[in-house]
Amino acid sequence: MARERSVDLDTKVIEMKDIVKKFGDFVANDHINLTVHKGEIHAILGENGAGKSTLMNVLYGLYRPTSGEIYVNGKREDIDGPSKAIQCGIGMVHQHFMLVQPFTVTENIVLGMEPMKGITLDMAKARQDVVELSQRYGMAVDPDARIEDISVGMQQRVEILKVLFRGAQTLILDEPTASLTPQEITELIHIMEKLTADGKSIILITHKLKEIKAAADYCTIIRLGKYIDTVKVSDVTEQDLASMMVGRNVTFTVEKEEKEPGEVVLEVKNLRGRDYRKVEILKGLNLNVRRGEILGIAGIDGNGQTELVEIITGLRKAEGGSIMINGENIFNAKPRTIFERGVSSIPADRQKHGLVLDFTVAENMVLQNYRSPQFQQYGFLKKDAIRKYAQDAVKKYDIRPADAADRPAGTLSGGNQQKVIVAREVNNDKDLLIAVNPTRGLDVGAIEYVHRYIVEQRNKGKAVLLVSFELDEIMSLSDRIDVIYDGKIVGSMAGKDADENTLGLMMAGGTHHE
Repeated sequence: MARERSVDLDTKVIEMKDIVKKFGDFVANDHINLTVHKGEIHAILGENGAGKSTLMNVLYGLYRPTSGEIYVNGKREDIDGPSKAIQCGIGMVHQHFMLVQPFTVTENIVLGMEPMKGITLDMAKARQDVVELSQRYGMAVDPDARIEDISVGMQQRVEILKVLFRGAQTLILDEPTASLTPQEITELIHIMEKLTADGKSIILITHKLKEIKAAADYCTIIRLGKYIDTVKVSDVTEQDLASMMVGRNVTFTVEKEEKEPGEVVLEVKNLRGRDYRKVEILKGLNLNVRRGEILGIAGIDGNGQTELVEIITGLRKAEGGSIMINGENIFNAKPRTIFERGVSSIPADRQKHGLVLDFTVAENMVLQNYRSPQFQQYGFLKKDAIRKYAQDAVKKYDIRPADAADRPAGTLSGGNQQKVIVAREVNNDKDLLIAVNPTRGLDVGAIEYVHRYIVEQRNKGKAVLLVSFELDEIMSLSDRIDVIYDGKIVGSMAGKDADENTLGLMMAGGTHHE
């Protein structure tokens, strides 16, 4: 249930009236209204591509509305850019991080607001401010780490701290939990409660109905760019919200019949590896995945999952051990070789490792396969064949908009970018599919589709390695669950026997099941 908060319904901090935003002939926001009160957590719910982020980009000044009005604290404002939004006390944490990769965590948080000592930067003071801020809100970050070296979860925390550092009164959080572990999500909800208790207001864009029920006071639903309704969260169920969002009934359970797995496809033995700090993080890890089986890896972020996947896919070198695919050694092989040996992967960071954002969706769909006879002849790409292949995938996987094949991947919403990657990797039809947080940033309707395609791969006799911070996803999809803790697999259980408490205890290093 949503927690009762003292929302000041007499004080409207944000009013968006009749907002229309068009891109050419495409209407992204079609006369949308939104009212947010002081001390309120207001969720915005809608499918991927429904126009949620567009609406918030209008509020933050990244887009100018085609028509409509914005009021902040009762005063009409012309928000013509982010600097004006910040002046109005509005801060935004974007779904895709706006961080400078080679800079440190501290440098990113204080960027543009650096403390000075005379005419020089006072980096010691900046670092101290960042440490104090992160401790105050219980958001552990390494102030000296470079952004390019840290996990997606830590980058998310840096983004939130950056907005808090600028003293925003209204925070827009665009899919803030998409890459966080269940524990971090609980922490974030506590942080949001602290902020609203301080009189700040939060606009929360999320697809996660559980989080809306746990954190939000009110929820505005938009579908296909149109305003559907604003509801008090305590008055509706998750099923109500899902139905309003997609316009149909949604199934939350994964349909999966019992299946006897076949021979081993992936075998990892005694794997050792280091993280970005050169600290040993994989300490003799063993696992195997068989044909016709989904093996789920459950664990708290930072226990070696990222390094495990990067080593198997050739993005990072291991220190020792062996990795076999269908009995063939791929230890420290190049990504191209590993792909050709039968491994495809849905990566954790879709923009860093999954897509070339400036390429069209069609070009992204054939990134690994452009040299095949299907797509090239005599060294020249068959552009019509590539386009047709992409258009078929756009239709099958409900990638939006309908003409996405010809658009740069970077112009799609985050959820639709994820669908492009899922479509490409499932179509690659390899013996092993590695899926890392495959439904990150997807709405319940799209999650239903992705889960179906993952189960379909397993039913076709493929091996699936699923790494996800969503325990519900691990438990509902996996035939077998391995728990990773401190760089080792510390326990294993059948998916049908798993429960959240046992897994949670093992994930924290509490018990060891052999």
